[in-house]
Amino acid sequence: MSTIRECGAADLAAIHAIVNDAAQAYRGRIPADRWHDPYMPEQELRHEIEAGVVFWGWEDDRQLRGVMGLQDVADVVLIRHAYVATTAQRQGVGGELLEFLLARASRPVLVGTWAAATWAVRFYEQHRFRLVSPPEKERLLRQYWTVPDRQIATSVVLADPRWLARGWLARRDADED
Repeated sequence: MSTIRECGAADLAAIHAIVNDAAQAYRGRIPADRWHDPYMPEQELRHEIEAGVVFWGWEDDRQLRGVMGLQDVADVVLIRHAYVATTAQRQGVGGELLEFLLARASRPVLVGTWAAATWAVRFYEQHRFRLVSPPEKERLLRQYWTVPDRQIATSVVLADPRWLARGWLARRDADED
């Protein structure tokens, strides 16, 4: 039986393993200067948790198969580090996790991902997220995330319907004019 639950300190090794397993999809696709091996060192994962990222996990037979982090930042919620183990991909794990977390978010939700991760962009679009314009992407990444300029240049941001309903869609369209 599968369940979704909040992860704790005892799950750190499993989270780390899932992130680095699933992130292999980025190898050769994202800019070489942004790829690391491992993709996310354990110290970086600990830093993300200390910075307020709360991980939730999809568990089956007492084993985590997918993880997704939420981080409250100012007036939004960020989806951070969403990964499904390669052995559990394309089985609905990511979609169930995302829908579970969206139902609990009390504020608009944003997600950033690599522009080259077209599969991730499609996934979020299938769950009602929409890409924001390039100028809005840069503004949002600088406002809500702490990422280097190189990552800003090679990333995209997607917004959920709550963000779009607040009038940001009109702002995006105006940016494109």
